[in-house]
Amino acid sequence: MRLSRYFLPVLKETPSEAQIVSHRYMLRAGMIKQSSAGIYSWLPLGFKVLKKIENIVHEEQERAGHIPMLMPTLQSADLWKESGRYDDYGEEMLRINDRHGRDMLYGPTNEELITDIFRSNVSSYKDLPLTLYHVQWKFRDEIRPRFGVMRGREFYMKDGYNFDLTKEDALHAYNRHLVSYLRTYERMGLQAIPMRADGGPIGGDYTHEFLVLADTGESEVFYDSAVTDLTFGDRDIDYDDVAQCQGVLEEFTTKYARTDETHDEALFDDVPEERRRTARGIEVGQIFYFGTKYSEAMGATVQDSDGKAVPVHMGSHGIGVSRLLGAIIEASHDDKGIIWPEGVTPFHCGIVNLKSGDDAADAACEAIYKSLTAMGLEPLYDDTKERAGGKFASMDLIGLPWRITVGPRGLKNGVVELTSRRTGESEEMPPEAAIERIAQIYGKSAV
Repeated sequence: MRLSRYFLPVLKETPSEAQIVSHRYMLRAGMIKQSSAGIYSWLPLGFKVLKKIENIVHEEQERAGHIPMLMPTLQSADLWKESGRYDDYGEEMLRINDRHGRDMLYGPTNEELITDIFRSNVSSYKDLPLTLYHVQWKFRDEIRPRFGVMRGREFYMKDGYNFDLTKEDALHAYNRHLVSYLRTYERMGLQAIPMRADGGPIGGDYTHEFLVLADTGESEVFYDSAVTDLTFGDRDIDYDDVAQCQGVLEEFTTKYARTDETHDEALFDDVPEERRRTARGIEVGQIFYFGTKYSEAMGATVQDSDGKAVPVHMGSHGIGVSRLLGAIIEASHDDKGIIWPEGVTPFHCGIVNLKSGDDAADAACEAIYKSLTAMGLEPLYDDTKERAGGKFASMDLIGLPWRITVGPRGLKNGVVELTSRRTGESEEMPPEAAIERIAQIYGKSAV
């Protein structure tokens, strides 16, 4: 993309309503614009990152054997009345009447709807196990929406639902989700720690939240510092292997890590004092096993091998896709702007032309731009007439992990400058070497 043709409404001043880093930088970098309280339009740069995050979520869910679909944003209240949650959910639920006077709601979650889909189509244990998921907009009418996309009213979320014959099978689905979530977050450059949590309005005794440590987190968390040494890495996991998935669960959840809602001071005291930590955390996902809570209430049964109708065991599993974008910024920024991890960056690198209109600089930038594009990479080429200082400030603000700077002086010596946004370190090298380096970083072959 050429910046002269892109829609990137960068702001020089910080809007007064922005209280935390991610909100400030998302507004300043032209990623979002508030439509009404807690509801945002996603402008091109923000939308690109949102889709990068969503794609990683899809890839890891499908790798785990989970099946994508799409459910509507508006739901019939009848299903929620059937489960008993319609009156219990509270004022966060946006209730609506259609033109025929039917009670509707803007879905905050989809347990009832997916259970209805299941019971209408599955009747035999032979069709189990089954996990369906979708990525869809949700709405919760927060009384005080704040912090931008971190605590908005409308949000983009992956929610998945497993259906299993037995509790043991459902707990394997729980473990499978935990593994897939660890992979998902690490691909985004995040360390999200699974912590024992509270079931809340979803319900269930088995539940873990995934939290990213950040000063602006809404939750107080207590943990053994040894959990921050754990990484999933690129290990190969067989998602059908019950023991292997259980082993990962034990590895990542045995050490103490809990939110304030489930914190146990006596257990925490058993952690060696030098490893006890209290911090703030941003929730970016949660997994639940809640057994037959919904299947019994809504008649979601299958025939077992003896021909007996039994309620299926269920769980639900969510990832806050839009919230993740804010969490990544909270975890990865400096006083100049955002620092995107390579896995989710909107553009793979920036190209800055220090003297647009200079024949040599223009030609070199065009050659770099075309080479990177031919490899399947997306560079953002600043071909504007803006001053060099302004170009650098904008690139730092939007946070692309790599920048290639091209100017007449360097070209006379046959070099351009490659700069790492994370470290600030720059290195002069021939244009071909800079292209090769970017290709290597993103696992591409130079052409």
